[in-house]
Amino acid sequence: MPFHIILLILCAALLHAGWNTLLRGGADRLWSMTVMCLAVAVASAAIALCLAPPAKASWMYALFSAGLHVGYNLFLVRSYQAGDLGQTYPVSRGSSPLLITVAASVFDGERIGMGALVGIALISGGIISLTFTGRRLAPANLSYALGTGCFIAAYSVTDGIGVRLSGAPMAYTAWMCALWGILMPAVYIGLRGVTSLLTPRPGFITAFIGGLVSLLAYGIVIYAMAGAPMGAVSALRETSILFAAAMGYFFLGEALTVRKMLACAVIAAGAILIG
Repeated sequence: MPFHIILLILCAALLHAGWNTLLRGGADRLWSMTVMCLAVAVASAAIALCLAPPAKASWMYALFSAGLHVGYNLFLVRSYQAGDLGQTYPVSRGSSPLLITVAASVFDGERIGMGALVGIALISGGIISLTFTGRRLAPANLSYALGTGCFIAAYSVTDGIGVRLSGAPMAYTAWMCALWGILMPAVYIGLRGVTSLLTPRPGFITAFIGGLVSLLAYGIVIYAMAGAPMGAVSALRETSILFAAAMGYFFLGEALTVRKMLACAVIAAGAILIG
């Protein structure tokens, strides 16, 4: 893999951990996430209108993926209600490659190699370690972190099929993100009303920029996959787990124990082996 691609992927991992840190540090995370999605919708729509539309066969998958992204947003917000960034983020990000690998084996007959088996064992062990505080189970919000991982796996598989049918990966991605960015505010309005969304609040600009950062991080990964193996790109991207643990410590004042760092490193190593 070219060195500049490696640097770009690491930059994307840092950006992804960064916008999650912004979300975790916000006072009203559901509102912050919705504003981020508005930013994604505006930027994605502007890009989509400049590209030829994807094939009709892919539109169903784009819409389904947009819905799954909304579920991902809701579960991510809920997982951050009480859980540390350095605890919930590794569980959600680390569980998704594990789930995708297992699902591919069960439903599509893909064989799991020895490296992937070791990766699954490492991720499972790391997640189990993070679910305990001393000898007690950690907060129940970790179930939402695992649910977030399920949504990541689901929309990853959906987008994988949709992109192949689209004939235009960038156009598919832009339209899917635009649909997702529109659906999330609609869900927010249904839950809290339009006044809650439109009332000016401090932090709007920060959240809006966070949405643009999340889109940039995703765009970098797509660009990297055009010139490097997808598995390697996805695996290197999971180094964001380590960035998130560090950001939680430096910017959110979260505890950074030796066990937590080791668990995050083990999960990241497992994701890399699977990739």
